[in-house]
Order: sequence, then C-alpha cells, then structure tokens
Amino acid sequence: VQLQASGGGLVQAGGSLRLSCAASGGAFNRAVMGWFRQAPGKEREFVAGISRSGGSTRYTDSVRGRFTISRDNAKKTVDLQMNSLKPEDTAVYYCAADVHAIMTVITESTGRYDYWGQGTQVTVSS
Repeated sequence: VQLQASGGGLVQAGGSLRLSCAASGGAFNRAVMGWFRQAPGKEREFVAGISRSGGSTRYTDSVRGRFTISRDNAKKTVDLQMNSLKPEDTAVYYCAADVHAIMTVITESTGRYDYWGQGTQVTVSS
C-alpha cells in the first residue's frame, strides 16, 4: 500500500483544515487506517483511527470532539476533518495503514502500522 497525504497548511487558531490520504494498492479495504502526528522534539503520536468498514473510530483525548476521521473504500481515501484548531495541534501529520488488524481493533501503537505516508505539515498560529 502506498499512501499520499495532502491538505496541510497554515491556519489561525479556531480555524479548520481537512487532510486527505490517498492509497494505492489492493490492501486498503482490509486495513485499519490511522492518522498520527509528530511535533518538533516530540514522539509521533496517535491522533485518530478508523476500522475497515468505517463503522468504528478512535481518537486521542486531546482531539475528540474537534477532529473527525472518515474513509471512502471505493475511492481508497481516508480523511481527517480538523476543526477548532489549536496551536498545540501544530505538527507533521501522517496517515498509516495497519493491514494485519484483527476485526475492528484500532491500535494506537505506531509499531503496528505497516505503511506510512510522507506527512503533511499543519501549522496553527495563535
């Protein structure tokens, strides 16, 4: 699976951005998909994940209620709608695919994800 993330940019606090991740390859529909982020000097962290069917989602506490993850299996895309952005959301955002996921299990562990996109920068100014 090859992943290409896009949609990052510079936005003021309180604004919105929509990230998109386009996949190629046949494994997308059986992959749990996740969005992660990495701020300067910090470890990469889980942001949101979505099950194969899209019926289950998971969010880290700091973004729950502000971010929404969705997927379109026909188009092989997974999106992250980010609202009410805060300066602390500033980071490089990565999409990732876990092709060995069991049923609807969405893991937050970076080590469980097999494929990664190149990352897209999100900068939120105060």
